[in-house]
Amino acid sequence: MQYLLHSEAGASQITLEGDPYRYLIKVRRHRVGDRVALRNGEDHTLHFYTLERIDRRTAGLTYQASEERAITPRRGLHIGWCRIDPKAIEKVLPILNEMGVSTITFIDCDRSQKHFRLDQERLEKILTNSSQQCGRSDRMRIATAPDITTFLADNPDARLLHFSDTTLSCDGENATIIIGPEGGFTDAETALFTPGRIVGLDTPMVLRSESAAVAVASRVVL
Repeated sequence: MQYLLHSEAGASQITLEGDPYRYLIKVRRHRVGDRVALRNGEDHTLHFYTLERIDRRTAGLTYQASEERAITPRRGLHIGWCRIDPKAIEKVLPILNEMGVSTITFIDCDRSQKHFRLDQERLEKILTNSSQQCGRSDRMRIATAPDITTFLADNPDARLLHFSDTTLSCDGENATIIIGPEGGFTDAETALFTPGRIVGLDTPMVLRSESAAVAVASRVVL
């Protein structure tokens, strides 16, 4: 754990209880006298505390110092991800956050599994835990769009990851890539893009949607 996210980080005294207490004391097994880093999620400041006491259900922290320490991706990647089974999304979400994906917008594409519903609160909790582990100070953002046409209206420079002789490359500080669901895109969806805005990966394999998301992040961000 690189830090603990807590809304009161920066205060002179903090009492931990509930999930933060269980994570720090029961899981991480911190002891009295340990130095603990906290962020409040509002900026890039790390706040350092000393663990002063541990009771059965609470723990007390005393403020020591703060420092500005931004840990952010060097390149931006916005993934427009046609919705798939949330269980598959949840498995790779922390990986994408740790790699440095800026934003994921989940899109209801023609072949998306629309009977599944995303649990926004659960996704945010996964991102919180991931950021605490990897140290990232600007957690990945989650958004939704009802279809590709709507997504393109807000992101006109987006490219489509599909079968193409044009290999996806890292050619700038920011990129927006749309990844299809299991079953791929319909002809009507691919027709929304000129050939120059359709890119592929340099592999003969057909990737699962979640594998494609990780591959794109590796290619563009790292």
